[in-house]
Amino acid sequence: MLTVAVTGATGAQGGATARALLAAGHRVRALTRRPGSPAADALRGLGAEVRHADFDDRRSLEAALTGADSLFAVTTPFGTDTATEIRQGMALVDAAAEVRLGHVVFTSAAHADRGTGVPHYESKHLVEQHLRTAGVPWTVIAPAAFMDNYASGWTLDGLRDGSFAWPMPGDRPLTLIPASDIGAFAALVLQRGDEFAGRRIDIASDEHTPNQMAEILATAIGRQVAHQEVPLAHVRTRSSDLAAMFEYFTAVGLDVDVTSLRRDYPEVGWHSFTDWAVAQDWSTLLSAAPAHQ
Repeated sequence: MLTVAVTGATGAQGGATARALLAAGHRVRALTRRPGSPAADALRGLGAEVRHADFDDRRSLEAALTGADSLFAVTTPFGTDTATEIRQGMALVDAAAEVRLGHVVFTSAAHADRGTGVPHYESKHLVEQHLRTAGVPWTVIAPAAFMDNYASGWTLDGLRDGSFAWPMPGDRPLTLIPASDIGAFAALVLQRGDEFAGRRIDIASDEHTPNQMAEILATAIGRQVAHQEVPLAHVRTRSSDLAAMFEYFTAVGLDVDVTSLRRDYPEVGWHSFTDWAVAQDWSTLLSAAPAHQ
């Protein structure tokens, strides 16, 4: 039985990893700045130990990590900025090395090691590089585009009007993955640390064009849905970082070997986009107040 410290445990990737580890019978130490939050309480209800940890407080990180076997590390610039993500990510890696953890699994982004020019990919790559030199056994898992984003934000707003609003041409393929598969794969890597140490793995569970995704969403929702290409200029007014990402998706794409991943790691239980779409409670999602008014 492992004791795994999980950052971002109240978020999508960390939460999915925590649940997968708990289901496999391991101890989860959920690290959060808000141990009294409803999301933290939900993790306690599943059997996790919740510890306070602040990425800007090195002592709190080391105290939270001491005694753990391994760490699942996730960073994000959203809500702060990429400079903060880099600083906090490196501090987390340094704390893991200081307490001599047996394995650090860092979740990055597919292609982040390929000089994409996408700000929040480049920031993650800098944390990856720091991890490689920290003197602690490491693995980097790098997810493709998140399916979960299609049930929130401007995409969900568009679906209310029968439009799959996505800033890519309708015929350009994109590799995809739901948070649940990221968590399942991360749990597999953590449980088989010796096998995965020193490896960087791009991961995805399916691949579709926006036109195909619109068709799948239409079937799952039970209403007509058509792809509408959102101009990059419009995205840029909201986020130059996201605009750069979609520009990369269109010009280069995210090639990930989905077939090999499904063949080599069937125990992950990879979900197709159709699997994910039919599992969503669209009636509730679509009846909620729009995110952008």
